[in-house]
Amino acid sequence: MLRLQIKLSKNDKIYYKYLDILHDALVSALAAAGAKSEQITGMNALPWNFGALGGQDKQGNQIHTLIVSTPDATLAKFLHKINPAEIRYARASTVEVVDFAKAKISIEDDPIMPGQNILGVLMLSPLLVSKRKIESSRKNGKRWHKHLGQFDLSAAINHRLSRFAGRDINLQVQPDSLYIRINPDHSVLVPTKQVHGKSVFVIGMKAPLVLTGSEADLRFAWYAGIGEKTRNGFGCIGLAEQGVGR
Repeated sequence: MLRLQIKLSKNDKIYYKYLDILHDALVSALAAAGAKSEQITGMNALPWNFGALGGQDKQGNQIHTLIVSTPDATLAKFLHKINPAEIRYARASTVEVVDFAKAKISIEDDPIMPGQNILGVLMLSPLLVSKRKIESSRKNGKRWHKHLGQFDLSAAINHRLSRFAGRDINLQVQPDSLYIRINPDHSVLVPTKQVHGKSVFVIGMKAPLVLTGSEADLRFAWYAGIGEKTRNGFGCIGLAEQGVGR
């Protein structure tokens, strides 16, 4: 298991339009570090996760730090060798360039203490949970859940994590009650890519969460990320007590 901070200096930031360019830059760098394509992309890829820390201004989306992690020992070896100069990607069709050559890499400490069974987190990147096909209507675009109180959050998180772990994960996941009451609309619209000149969006959710379960299950969630599309920049969690930073 390994989790990295890939951080630009205080006055540096990178602009991007679509989240997939950050994914493609990381895939390129992991491949340069020795990872095979099938290990990092596709339905059967090994579990890994990233979150982009930054914000927005008049120029668009900006990022100052990438959090990248994996619970997988094989992929951790490649992630450990990643070179920030290889985290770069240029796309003419969307007029975007990202280049983390000036970034510094540091390894995050494991925050899960021996015997710990509860963890307060916040979403460093939005949580995605898709509706069941029977509930989903592509005609009006309602594919993603928008409110954490309208479905079985624990079941959704455990289902995905259990598949990655190859064993049953049994976490209880609850949103912060006060936050949900004050912020009933906690969904976010994320532009992920451009297809045939049209922007593609997904709807995620951001709110503090409380995770309860075994030490091993908490640790796996920390390094794998939670929810869907974790390898595409969603479901990255951080410690609630530390905030987002910068």
